[in-house]
This record gives sequence, structure tokens and C-alpha cells, in this order.
Amino acid sequence: MFNDIGLPEVMALVVLAVLVFGPDKLPQVIQDVARTIRKIREFSDSAKQDIREELGPEFKDFEFEDLNPKTFIRKQLDSDDMGLKEIRNGFDLKKEMAEVSEAVSTVAEVDEVGTASGSAGTSAGTSGGRVDMQKRPETERPQGAGDPPPFDSDAT
Repeated sequence: MFNDIGLPEVMALVVLAVLVFGPDKLPQVIQDVARTIRKIREFSDSAKQDIREELGPEFKDFEFEDLNPKTFIRKQLDSDDMGLKEIRNGFDLKKEMAEVSEAVSTVAEVDEVGTASGSAGTSAGTSGGRVDMQKRPETERPQGAGDPPPFDSDAT
């Protein structure tokens, strides 16, 4: 909580405490603050123990720190119950991306060869049963007999 407090900040707090409470009352104030912190910790520990007793024996290893979402997710991902470590270790993103790019380039090469040497009987957008994925203006797209006419949303 106070991990970013350095020596200058601590010194400023000590000087401020001496100025506010005075050197003669400062030891008593420190004792009162320490006693209050101790009582709050005891109250918190007893409340945690009461909750554990009320939950029953199946929650004897329950930790309240697990209620923090970051801690809970980290604990669930680190546990080997779901086998996520094998999945995480078995997945190589660079390898997968290389395979996908190789497959795409192979399909593109086959498609270019197929369209360049395609027969006149095939339509201009398809080659060997493949779908043409290039974006073309509506006027260049071939229309079949059952296709509806192009819809212009700006014209309505």
C-alpha cells in the first residue's frame, strides 16, 4: 500500500508529527496508534476465524486473499487442475502464424495459377471451385440469375 514512500516523505511525516503533537506528547500518540492498529488486527483475525468456522470443514483452506480478482485468476491459471499449463506451453504463436501465412501464400499462388490458366468456360471470379475473396466494385461483380440486384442504401 505504501510501497512508494521514500526517506524524504518519512522524514517530512516525522517533522509534521513533532510539530502537531509536540515532543512530549508524541510517544503517547505513537503508543495509542500502535494499540489501535493491534486491536484492528485482532478484530480482523477473529472475524476471519468466525467466517471460516461458519463455512464448515470443506472451506478450511479458504484464503480471503483469493477474493482479490487478480489473485484468484493467477491461482486458477497456475493450478494444474484444468491442464492450462500444457495448453499454454504447447501453443507457439510464431509457429502458428508461420503456418497460417504459408497456407495463405500457397492458396494465393494456386489461385493465381488457376485464374491465369483457367478456361474460358469458368466465370471470371472463380477458379476450380474456389470463392473469389477480392473486393471489387459492384459493377465488376458477375451476377447470377438468382442474385438480387445490388442494394444502394444511399439511394433510399
